[in-house]
Amino acid sequence: MAKTTKNTAGTQAQSVEQLLNRQVANLNVLYVKLHNYHWYVKGSNFFTLHTKFEEFYDEATLKMDEVAERLLTLKGEPAATMKEYLDLSSINEASGTEDANTMVQTLIEDFATLCEEFQEGIELAEKAEDQPTADMLTGFKTDFEKHMWMLRSYLG
Repeated sequence: MAKTTKNTAGTQAQSVEQLLNRQVANLNVLYVKLHNYHWYVKGSNFFTLHTKFEEFYDEATLKMDEVAERLLTLKGEPAATMKEYLDLSSINEASGTEDANTMVQTLIEDFATLCEEFQEGIELAEKAEDQPTADMLTGFKTDFEKHMWMLRSYLG
């Protein structure tokens, strides 16, 4: 599995592989959460949000696959079970009780978490001279930042 490295202070530092594996988990949990929101959104903005949540889960699955394949390219082992995803993920599952605005606000928060972790991964990858991983995560961060802007605009 992924290695941990020691930093100069002697504490454990996360490897690129570990960070990528967390993103595999995050994107899988996000994928399931987005399906939950897609199926259970209600209210006057149903049609808008139902369609948008589907766009987001389609995107999440493509990104998850890209991260997992990058991890395999680096000779890592991506998580591949729901238990692993939930253990590794920084993203929480949907509770099933969210109203439409709470769903949108929660996604803004989840996308912000992902962007923070992508930035951490960009820095780790650049330090490891792994430009392909840094570039991939930079593109993902750009996409999620745009989604946050649009969702914040939706909420007014």
